[in-house]
Amino acid sequence: MTDRRIGGLPWWELCFDAAGDPDPVSVTALLSGARARGVTDLVVLAHGWNNDRDVADALYAAFFNLLAGQARRAGPWAESLGLVGVHWPARRWPDEPAPDFEPAGAASPGPGPAGLGGAAAGAGPVGRRRGPDRPRPAGLDDETLNVLRATFPAGAPALDRMAHLLRTSPTRPRVRAFANELRQFAMVTADGCGDEGDSVPTRPELAGAGRAADNPAPVGPAPALPAMLDVDPVTLYARFLDELRRCHTPLDAAAVGGAAGLADPLRGIWYGAKEALRQLTYWQMKGRAGRVGRVGLGPLLTRLATVAPSVRIHLVGHSFGARLVSFAADAAQPAVGGAVRPVRSLTLLQGAFSRFAFAPALPFDPVRSGALAGLPARIDGPVSVCFSTNDSALGVFYPLASLAAGDDAAAAPALAERWGALGFHGATGVGARSLPLAAAGHGGNRLEHRRVHNVDATAVVRRGGPPAGAHSDIVHPELTWLVLAAGGLVPPPG
Repeated sequence: MTDRRIGGLPWWELCFDAAGDPDPVSVTALLSGARARGVTDLVVLAHGWNNDRDVADALYAAFFNLLAGQARRAGPWAESLGLVGVHWPARRWPDEPAPDFEPAGAASPGPGPAGLGGAAAGAGPVGRRRGPDRPRPAGLDDETLNVLRATFPAGAPALDRMAHLLRTSPTRPRVRAFANELRQFAMVTADGCGDEGDSVPTRPELAGAGRAADNPAPVGPAPALPAMLDVDPVTLYARFLDELRRCHTPLDAAAVGGAAGLADPLRGIWYGAKEALRQLTYWQMKGRAGRVGRVGLGPLLTRLATVAPSVRIHLVGHSFGARLVSFAADAAQPAVGGAVRPVRSLTLLQGAFSRFAFAPALPFDPVRSGALAGLPARIDGPVSVCFSTNDSALGVFYPLASLAAGDDAAAAPALAERWGALGFHGATGVGARSLPLAAAGHGGNRLEHRRVHNVDATAVVRRGGPPAGAHSDIVHPELTWLVLAAGGLVPPPG
């Protein structure tokens, strides 16, 4: 039995393919290893949308080293604590610098914000981007195209045609042709990617009236396509271009100048078109994350509860990984003959899915509920939703990718209300308790079982370059301590 450790604690990897099927070797290693080492608590972390294997490994090493140090200093609880990193196929675009997951405050001597020992909130270089801010090209370079073709083989022909169009001078017919190829790509790679995948009809007889996704036995139409595909492409791509400029994304001279649509409405439009493709590929990953959680990780947690019923599971997810672990928590069942589900805490870091996912009814469509309505009451512990208004990926580009035909493209507040993400706004419509990160788990702000807590991490999650902002700035002692506190893995402060 290979003894793998991070921060002195036993560590396992769980690997899943795009369909949610687990690697049997990694499953066997976890199931046998957790029992052999007498593990009583497992912290399971799932990476997010823009990660390749190396980036995910860097996240797990940084986050778990920090968490392990805090747990071991807190007392004997760490002796039976295990760590798991989930690997699922979510690819980073090569033209985006990888997040730098160098931990902040790694030398902090004790748990809790009061004992961080000089690690000021938000201190350190976490979330900075590696490499210089070189201008991005408007086209798809060969490396990026090859990565996308390998990740979405069914969409390879459409990708090739879009890559060709991005190398030409933009005209309205070519922009329309790109939009047609983008829709074709979405259709052949769809996996419940639209944000309607985070809602379901509240009554079975209404199932055919909406678009359900990520359910074990889907009913009604096929998984929805992102609503942005129904928007006039020149308008949509110009809006993406404007937001890239507004976020100070380095672009070359072809896109420098005033707002799109003034002197030349097509000037720099290919930048916006390429960003629409980028966001669409992320949304396809969003559907994949739900599937891996629902049919992969969730059933595996049920198996773990059966072979090791005393093990308590603490799920943590970043970005689309937050969606993955949420759907896994919903799918995980008690051990045979048991009554308690194995998930004892759920912590979502910059979650890239709908703010209404847990809501029993949607305020703009009361015949529908969030796809995970009722989940908090089925978790024998707290649900912590960490959000930051410094997250441009979720505050700007996520709602834009959800833009519905007929919506006012300039009405940012309306877009945020309808299409907002958990990681920017917190959870809505579930009676969530609002807490600042510094106070969560302390004094009168104890984390309550079977309740959602909106944890404002803006003061800490604040570093990162354009266009994603602080989306990946999650390796902080305040956040790792929150995971431990939510799971009851550190003593409450006196």
